[in-house]
Amino acid sequence: MNITLTGASGFIGGALIAKLKAEGHEIHILGRSAPKSADVKFSKWDALGAQLPPAEAIAGADAIIHLAGEPVAQRWSDDIKRRIRDSRVNGTRRLVEAMAAAGDRKPKVLIAASAIGYYGNRGDTVVNETSTPGKGFLPEVCVEWEGSAQAATTLGVRVATVRIGIVLGRDGGALEQMLPFFRMGAGGRIGSGRQWMSWIHLDDLVGLFQLALGNETVVGPLNGTSPNPVTNADFTHILGEVIHRPAALPVPEFGLKILYGEMAQLLIEGQRVMPEVALRAGFHFRYPGLRAALASVT
Repeated sequence: MNITLTGASGFIGGALIAKLKAEGHEIHILGRSAPKSADVKFSKWDALGAQLPPAEAIAGADAIIHLAGEPVAQRWSDDIKRRIRDSRVNGTRRLVEAMAAAGDRKPKVLIAASAIGYYGNRGDTVVNETSTPGKGFLPEVCVEWEGSAQAATTLGVRVATVRIGIVLGRDGGALEQMLPFFRMGAGGRIGSGRQWMSWIHLDDLVGLFQLALGNETVVGPLNGTSPNPVTNADFTHILGEVIHRPAALPVPEFGLKILYGEMAQLLIEGQRVMPEVALRAGFHFRYPGLRAALASVT
């Protein structure tokens, strides 16, 4: 397949490109700067800009995988919040407008990233793809973000939105920030530790994107999480055991709020997410359990 991909320089994008190339797909990257790899096509495009993606990256593509967006894991100012929203909502809208302009040469499928932040803080309630959105900044962004992607259905394009959870992998994702502290013996639960962490191994997340790419029955939201979420207290305990370090130093909520401001709520709150769509489609998780997943990447 000829696949156009945005967000190629990110943690997920790099792993996904490697897998798709290994399977023989032709990759066309849309981004702000050219990739180091010489065996992919490249067109310049900024998801925060006002321009539509170049026609040569859209027309003739069999599929588009859209991952681009301003990082969420940073202290939120008004400007950062604007960038988080605009890069996702407006960037996706312009991507769909470019698909419309491609006419009969538009892609057959759009697979767009979203986030489990869609569900907001749900306590112990189990949520799946049919659950309603939460309240607050990030749920509102996710609703608009997915809405921009779903607009492609009016063009006759199949759309899947992957609501990505906490991604575990080497050299990136959540563990890149956590492991240095845990290896020094300075890791521990966040706040009460009762908040749920809906995680997924990077290999399984890549597999879910492949599922959405090749399975025409996958339409609409698709939770990118393991079927076995855990509480933050359990997560930190298991991580400590896997790397043979104590995990007994709790991180106080007030400290996170001082460091990260409003964004700290994402660490203090949580969602207990089940990937019902993937399970119904028969997807096989290589790492359904946390201990094996952490052992493979630490």
